[in-house]
Amino acid sequence: MNSKKQVIFPKHKAILAEMGEQYTLARKRRSLTLMQVAERAGIHRETLRKIEKGDASVALGSYFNVLRVMNLEKDFLKLAADDEFGKKLQDLNLLNK
Repeated sequence: MNSKKQVIFPKHKAILAEMGEQYTLARKRRSLTLMQVAERAGIHRETLRKIEKGDASVALGSYFNVLRVMNLEKDFLKLAADDEFGKKLQDLNLLNK
């Protein structure tokens, strides 16, 4: 299997880093250790550390499972839910018909 390394631009890395920080804060608010969350999510502790740093190389399923452990899995549904740009494009298209 030939897989390419993902290229993430610096301004987008900052978004991932902020997301990782949100994971860390959610875990700490619940007084959970890295080991507790990692075990419950079925991932290695180092993988959880990467998630908390916003590492793009970690599988999306691992990010989801960490949210699930903290009872935040429905936050996943918020991804791309408010597609403001897409709605504007759609509205422009509808107006031109």
